[in-house]
Amino acid sequence: MGAFTAVPVCTRLVARSLVLLNAMIPAPGETVNDWWETTGWKEARCAAARAGGYSEDFDLQTYFLHDVPAEVAADGAEHQRDEADVAFEEPCPFTRWPDVPTTVLAGRDDRFFPFEFQNRVARERLATDARPVPGGHLAALSQPDAVARALLAGR
Repeated sequence: MGAFTAVPVCTRLVARSLVLLNAMIPAPGETVNDWWETTGWKEARCAAARAGGYSEDFDLQTYFLHDVPAEVAADGAEHQRDEADVAFEEPCPFTRWPDVPTTVLAGRDDRFFPFEFQNRVARERLATDARPVPGGHLAALSQPDAVARALLAGR
């Protein structure tokens, strides 16, 4: 949900670039709660699950941790906490996308936001293609070197 913070920040500060990784790309004034439906996320996630042969029922292991090394997942387990309701209900406070070069990176193996879904949303909302990176939804944890290379390549 970082883009719901990063985009308004880019409207207030001088930013050279914005990189989104497996992101919920917001529309002006959109809430996180609205984003799920307006983008067609659930249908895309369930279609990918059927095609990939894994459960449509959400669980952390299947959708977030399937490619994260067990020791990394174990280290993070004690830091888990629920998001505050306001994070889902507050409209994203910007009226137009900031005039900053934006790169969309999307995990090729993301089960939560399937790559094809992320690419479609990036095209619809930003008129750009998502760049594939190795890994799933938590690619920064499962493929940190590849994510770092992708970040550096975008400079």
